[in-house]
Amino acid sequence: MKDVAFLAWRYLAYHRAKTATLVGSIALILFLPAGLNVLVDQSAEELTTRADKTPLLIGAKGSPLELVLSSLYFESRTPASIKFSDADRISDSRFAEAIPLYIRFRSRDYPIVGTSLEYFDFRGLEIASGRMMAILGECVIGAEAARDLEIGPGDFVTSSPEGVFDLGGVYPLRMSVAGVLAPSNSPDDRAIFADLKTTWIIEGFGHGHQDLASPEAASSVLSRKGNRITANAAVVQYNEITPENIDRFHFHGDLSSYPLSSVIAVPNSEKTRALLLGRYQDDDESQLVDPRLVMDELLETVLTVREYAIAAVAIAAFATLLTTTLVFLLSIRLRRRELDTMMKIGASRNTIASVLISEVAAVLLFAGILAGGLALAISRFGSAAIRALLLS
Repeated sequence: MKDVAFLAWRYLAYHRAKTATLVGSIALILFLPAGLNVLVDQSAEELTTRADKTPLLIGAKGSPLELVLSSLYFESRTPASIKFSDADRISDSRFAEAIPLYIRFRSRDYPIVGTSLEYFDFRGLEIASGRMMAILGECVIGAEAARDLEIGPGDFVTSSPEGVFDLGGVYPLRMSVAGVLAPSNSPDDRAIFADLKTTWIIEGFGHGHQDLASPEAASSVLSRKGNRITANAAVVQYNEITPENIDRFHFHGDLSSYPLSSVIAVPNSEKTRALLLGRYQDDDESQLVDPRLVMDELLETVLTVREYAIAAVAIAAFATLLTTTLVFLLSIRLRRRELDTMMKIGASRNTIASVLISEVAAVLLFAGILAGGLALAISRFGSAAIRALLLS
């Protein structure tokens, strides 16, 4: 038996290119169905874990999926905005705790999330170094963003302009990093968190500029009528909030009309949850969605696609099996002189058949080991890869 195994091994080793091709093809066919199932299951878990922890989400009328992806994962196109008064409406109802979100701007590739301090308690986020943001113009940064940008407490991040040719846009705001969050293995690791008013300043609803009553600002004044001073475009606006100029930052208009991307609503009980759902059922401007239900609908589509993919893999597997069989049959025909020589030197037909069967068995064994290794790697590192894909 050792002689049979040795002859089969030497043949496969000599024809290593053909052996590697067969092993790789069969391994992929064996791996794809299992790997696809593992990836889909892990993707479903990654997508639903964060949705499960978010009871209700309020946003403008539109695509519920776009609202969920933007609010939970800080991805997707920025949805239509609602008003800050919508968050007050939730709080005033006493049905739920309202956590506002404004996600529109970025610093490089990292989203700037305007929110309240309640968000950090809700997500269970903790400060690893530094402290929590406390004043206008400060921010805290996720662990992955801090590592990639190589910044920490005391450094600065600057908001990116929405468009290169946005001549009417506001100046980028330079924000002080107050602290760095501990890793949470969630989209929060790639986010930059600031106070809502700070994000409103980025958009231009609030600003700070030099004191127009001072002599240094005389060239920027168009007219003076009593206590009313009209400035021209030459007035110097601050692009950084410091202890020296923070008192000069102010907002125009009613804060309740300022924009939000969405509001996370955390009901006090199942009863208040039902009452809240009923209140928004016929709302013409806003929608209230259950993120888990939205993600379940998305996963239904993914699972349907998976079934088609597995069917396609099965067809490819059948074709690969036929091709592999053909390769072995043609190989036997091409090796006719070799097999005749083996018979002439005393090998029996059973011995020759054993050698050929051993070659096939070895190819299948190697393919199975390779497929098993790939499946093990996917099961072990698939979640991290999916998380990195979701966070990228």
